[in-house]
Amino acid sequence: MSYQDLIKHMQQCELQQWAELIPQQLASGLDTNRFGDLSRWQAALEDLPIITADVIDFNSPAITVSRLTPLPEEQRQQLDDVLRRFMPWRKGPFDIHGVSIDTEWRSDLKWARLIPHIQPLKDRVVLDVGCGSGYHGWRMLGESASLVIGIDPSPLFVMQYQVIKHFTGEQPFYVLPVGIDDVPEKLRAFDTVFSMGVLYHRRSPIDHLMQLRDCLKPGGELVLDTLVIEGDVNQVLLPRQRYAKMRNVWFIPSCDAICLWLERCGFKDIKLIDVSVTSIEEQRSTDWMRYESLSDFLDPEDSSLTIESYPAPMRAVFTATAP
Repeated sequence: MSYQDLIKHMQQCELQQWAELIPQQLASGLDTNRFGDLSRWQAALEDLPIITADVIDFNSPAITVSRLTPLPEEQRQQLDDVLRRFMPWRKGPFDIHGVSIDTEWRSDLKWARLIPHIQPLKDRVVLDVGCGSGYHGWRMLGESASLVIGIDPSPLFVMQYQVIKHFTGEQPFYVLPVGIDDVPEKLRAFDTVFSMGVLYHRRSPIDHLMQLRDCLKPGGELVLDTLVIEGDVNQVLLPRQRYAKMRNVWFIPSCDAICLWLERCGFKDIKLIDVSVTSIEEQRSTDWMRYESLSDFLDPEDSSLTIESYPAPMRAVFTATAP
C-alpha cells in the first residue's frame, strides 16, 4: 500500500505539516501486532485478481467497476469469495465486476439527500472524517473534487478502501488509519470537511466541532451529519448506558442545539438541510453484513423507540461556513 503520491501532494500545499506524520501514522494504524486480523486481510488483498476495467462510475448509487464483457461465472464467483473475506461491509454499496456488495447502510441515500444543498466539490480539497470504507469519498471524486482524504482508525475500513482502489487504479482519494485527534491542529487546509456519524461518538462534541473548524480554510464549508432528537435549543439526550445497543453514544442534541453549538464555535451561514428518521430500508442486515442491525435495535412493540426506550434514530445534516 503506497501513499507516496499523497505525501508528495501534501508537501506541495497547506498539508505539509501533516505529510511529515504520515509514515509514522501508517505504521501505527496498520500494525499487525496491534490488529491481529490485519495479516488475514492483507493476504486477501494479495489474492484479489487483476482485472482491467472498461467502466469506472463514481456517480451511480453503487460505486461501479466493470468490463464491457462480463466475467465468466467461475471467475466472478472466485472474486465474490475473496471480497467476502473483508466482511462485514457496512458502508456502500459497491458493484465490482458483477459482484454486488450489498452493504448494511445504503449510503447512497444519505448522499442523495445532501448533495443538492452543499457547495460544489469541483476542484476542492476535501476531508472526510470517520469515512468508513470510503464510499462517500468515491462519490466526492464523482463530483470532481481535486483531492479527498478520508480518515478512520478502523483497519478493516482501510482494507476495504484498498479493495476498491485495487480495481479503480490510482485516484486522488486516500484513506488513512487515523482519527481526528491525529490530524495536526489548526491546519486550515481544506475547502470542505465532512463529519458524518461522528459527533455523537465524541465525549466533547464542542471540541470536535472546533477541530473540524480548524481543519477548514477560512470560508470553507462544513457538512455535518449526526443523530438528533426533537426539542428546543436546550434539549440534549445523554443515554444512561447504551443507545440503540451502541455503547459509545454520548450526546444527542436537538437541531436547534446543534445550530447554537456551531454558532458558539464561530461558524457562519449555518443551515439545517435535511432531517430524516432512519429506516430499515436504509440500515439493515444483509448477506454482506450478517450481524444485528437497525431492526434489532428498535423496540419490537414500538418502532418509534429504541430497545432502551429512547427516541428511534433520527439524523440531521447541517452545513456551515468556517470563519
